[in-house]
Amino acid sequence: MSAAQKLTRILATRTGADVELAFVTEDGRTTRVLASDEQIDRLVDELEDILNSPAEDEPGEPPAAA
Repeated sequence: MSAAQKLTRILATRTGADVELAFVTEDGRTTRVLASDEQIDRLVDELEDILNSPAEDEPGEPPAAA
């Protein structure tokens, strides 16, 4: 796995039945992914859990893929 890049921008748009997400990193690279509505719901739930939990002092390993 490559090193994490700092995120500078996120774009989202509906593409047919899916949602297209575009992640732009500090080095100017863009990664585009398609996700189902169910995947977006799970992502939102996970992000809300993270935002509502206490911040950790030390960064840990990234969570396992869902």
